[in-house]
Amino acid sequence: MDSINRQQEEENRKDLSSVEAIEKIKELVGASKTCFFCTRASLSGPLATRPMAVQKVDDEGMLWFLSATDSHKNAEIGVDSTVQLFFQGNDYSEFLTLTGKAIITTNKAMIKALWEPMLKVWFTDGVDDPRISVIAFTPQEGYYWDNKNGNVVAFIKQIAGAAMGKTLDDSIEGTIKI
Repeated sequence: MDSINRQQEEENRKDLSSVEAIEKIKELVGASKTCFFCTRASLSGPLATRPMAVQKVDDEGMLWFLSATDSHKNAEIGVDSTVQLFFQGNDYSEFLTLTGKAIITTNKAMIKALWEPMLKVWFTDGVDDPRISVIAFTPQEGYYWDNKNGNVVAFIKQIAGAAMGKTLDDSIEGTIKI
């Protein structure tokens, strides 16, 4: 571990898998439903990145998005289904990155289940717009960084640590495996 972690008196690392990983994904995605959605993740060259809103996280940890059938991201997923997502809940905590596979479907029942009226900005014909598709993202692995006890406790610990010259940090981080 690096030096800052060796100075830490409290446990600040916890790798998560299975149900615990899914619960952490739900928690952190719930803090910020918008992410940077990156395609071309397994190809050489830069990631193609754009903001996207998560419509749902299900009990298996899958993340669901709505997208236009004629979008660049849909075309890129057709070539390379590996996707990486980056979330930031606030300035100080609730960070998450996930890598996994995306598939595209035009399942009308799923579109209706994920539909919100604000989406009419992009899909002007509403829920029956022929350009709507669903992206189902299945995370395989990831990494998170968060506070164990919330931002207020984290701030108090940082102030106390600075006054005492000790590393008092309320952070927790670790890998996520689904």
